[in-house]
Amino acid sequence: MKNKKNTYKALNTQSFSKENYSIVPIRFKDRLKIQKWRNEQMYHLRQTKLLTEEDQNSYFENIISKLFLQEKPNQILFSYLEDNKCIGYGGLVHINWTDKNAEISFIMKTSLEKEHFNFHWKTFLNLIEQVAFKEIELHKIFTYAFDLRPHLYLALEKNNYKKESILKDHCFYNNEFKDVIIHSKINYPIVFRKATKEDEQLLFDWSNDKLTRQNSYQSKEIVLSDHKKWFSNKIKDNNSLLLIGTTNSVPIGLVRFDIKEENTTVGITLDKNFRGKKLASKLLSEASKIYFKELKKPIVAYIKKENIASIKSFEKSGYKFYKEEQYNGINSFIYKLEKNDSL
Repeated sequence: MKNKKNTYKALNTQSFSKENYSIVPIRFKDRLKIQKWRNEQMYHLRQTKLLTEEDQNSYFENIISKLFLQEKPNQILFSYLEDNKCIGYGGLVHINWTDKNAEISFIMKTSLEKEHFNFHWKTFLNLIEQVAFKEIELHKIFTYAFDLRPHLYLALEKNNYKKESILKDHCFYNNEFKDVIIHSKINYPIVFRKATKEDEQLLFDWSNDKLTRQNSYQSKEIVLSDHKKWFSNKIKDNNSLLLIGTTNSVPIGLVRFDIKEENTTVGITLDKNFRGKKLASKLLSEASKIYFKELKKPIVAYIKKENIASIKSFEKSGYKFYKEEQYNGINSFIYKLEKNDSL
């Protein structure tokens, strides 16, 4: 293990990167840095004693070295690098290959925690999600954290992890019992297809949902005969693109693009059964990529000022605030996405 470049048999791709940051199969040469950071941060780890160099060498030689050879290891660990210099480590642990879930483990260089905590958690999560969701196709990943670092929960929730449960008095630390907080993210792989005439009733039901009507600029209930005319015209119109997002073959929402002379307007409708799962921004982001493969005109979204949830979804999907104006007599924010901004 000391001299060769390690690769995981369980992975087709071994390294994952974002700008200057990357994760690579955990390196033997980083072991003493990792030992130091673990000893400095024992307070939030499931570690009961200071690690010695002998402990660390033994762990790498006898435990970690075997992980690279296994088709389904119980953990996949990485060195977290900035310009090829190790500044942290982590990975997926307690991997359940049958139920397709795993726990996320991550610690950064101790000196980075105070000023750069959110940045490095965000970057690491982006990288480890590539491993979990795209490479080994897990359904769910989660964090298991002693209730000692509330700033961690903020970092997780900003990255669309949902607080799933609180395990009361679940760990004993510093002579008192502490809760354990679990945050999780579920992978909903989204596939798009163009709407067809068979979707007429589905879109009618989605459009007449109470919350959908409330957020629409035409809030009155839609009459079926009017919907049929509108839908028939839309699916034939070359200046209209109706994309239905599905996950596991189940329709979850519609992203509609109306192509105009100078720009294209966008609207989104989400199935009520899939609300609260952070899917709106993902639908918008992925649908916008499809749009920009064929067209260059910027996309604009008109959103009622009080529709905070929609504003957040558009912002998370890369849309930028453009201006504020009255639209259809209603105070509105206009958001815009250019081709070069598409994520």
